[in-house]
Amino acid sequence: MPVDRARLHRALNPKTVVVVGDKGPNFQWITNCSEFTGNLYSVQLDEKEAAGIEAKGIKNFKGLMEVPGEVDLVICAVPRNVAPFIVADAVKKKVGGMAMFTSGFVETTEPIGIELQGKIVAMANEGGMPLVGPNCMGVYNRRLGVKFMQGQEKGEGGAISIISQSGTHGIGMTMGSQRLGVPVTRTISIGNAAVLNEADYLEYLLDDPETPAIAMYLEGIRAGRRFFELLREGTKKKPVIIWRGGRTKAGARAVKSHTASLASDDAVWMALMRQCGAISTESLEDTIETIAALVHTPKSSKKNMALVAMTGGQSVAITDQFERAGFEVPELSDSSYQRLGEFFVTIGGSYRNPFDASSTIGRESDNLQKILEILADDPVIEGVAIELQTRDFEKSTERMDGMLALMSEYRTKTGQPVVGLIPTGGGMGDQEEIGSRARVHVAKAGFPVFPSFRAGANALGRVRAYYEELEARTK
Repeated sequence: MPVDRARLHRALNPKTVVVVGDKGPNFQWITNCSEFTGNLYSVQLDEKEAAGIEAKGIKNFKGLMEVPGEVDLVICAVPRNVAPFIVADAVKKKVGGMAMFTSGFVETTEPIGIELQGKIVAMANEGGMPLVGPNCMGVYNRRLGVKFMQGQEKGEGGAISIISQSGTHGIGMTMGSQRLGVPVTRTISIGNAAVLNEADYLEYLLDDPETPAIAMYLEGIRAGRRFFELLREGTKKKPVIIWRGGRTKAGARAVKSHTASLASDDAVWMALMRQCGAISTESLEDTIETIAALVHTPKSSKKNMALVAMTGGQSVAITDQFERAGFEVPELSDSSYQRLGEFFVTIGGSYRNPFDASSTIGRESDNLQKILEILADDPVIEGVAIELQTRDFEKSTERMDGMLALMSEYRTKTGQPVVGLIPTGGGMGDQEEIGSRARVHVAKAGFPVFPSFRAGANALGRVRAYYEELEARTK
């Protein structure tokens, strides 16, 4: 249906939310919206459930038509056979829109499921009502405190918005981004996308002033031509990261039973992604790491990296990964080598780029400061990746904080990308628990940080390639 943008905006930015069909003991949807800044009501016929809802301080009604005033968003969590009745009332009340958690529709391939989805789609289309889903987690709005998971943050601002055809991946992308220090403006879990499709949501976010960048998980495209036209023009003003599921034969079969989507040929898909200037990823980890690289680094299409590792073997490994990801690892200028030679410990170390710097940096940060000052002055260097040691991190974060402060000074002075690497596993890897906590600490300081050289190189490489392609497309 033609999208009523005003009603969709109400649904995604609600002042009044009504939850239909929530149940105890946890009352998932009401609890999720406990920080919602607007009016929150419930519709529940079961007297026992209604008593529990009222005990939580939420006014309960026996029907949607009884709720006073305008309703912007209805969260529908009723059995599938009841869903058409709720949609009918929502249309009659002229609500802004509905997010339908209810599943069991066309994704089941059952005749009754197909019939019921057809009914709700027909009613929503006839009434001009935006319907998110069905078979979805619904909508998250950081600023307003509308949530579909308790761990989703409430606060001002956001660095990216997310569209996901999978509720699980919508949760994973949101929570994973938060864990890497990236605030998410809004997440829309679209499920079967029966009324609104991926192009409708993409168009909304491209025009949304609160959304600086977009990440998507898709299993299929329902409005192909329109989607790719929007994507081709939209990526000129906002980066769009797309992780597509079902790229293998068996994966495509799984997609059909998950959201009733038809996956497209992988080679065709990748060609379209390149033509449209989107950033393509292949997994949840790829996606959230690319989000972190996009948000936490300055815009740059430059290739020349200085790589600082902590052993000789690691200096080789980091170089291989960054060159494979499209970067160059150039030699420094003669004046830089002269300055480095005045203090750098070359017994068990090297400063040729890549750096083998453990003996030089040691437990103090003075020599790291000198290294970064030299790199900042060297005209050939256009970005820095540093392997961060977690030595003594469990006792105190002082040493790590000192290194982060120096990295921040370098980034401010040069305007270049700076990434942290805390690899785990292998003989030189830190213990996973310590490494994990250290990565969270680094992320909170506003740096992209990765659990392997490969992950860091690939994430930054995808972002760099986007800006390079953007420059070529907008000349």
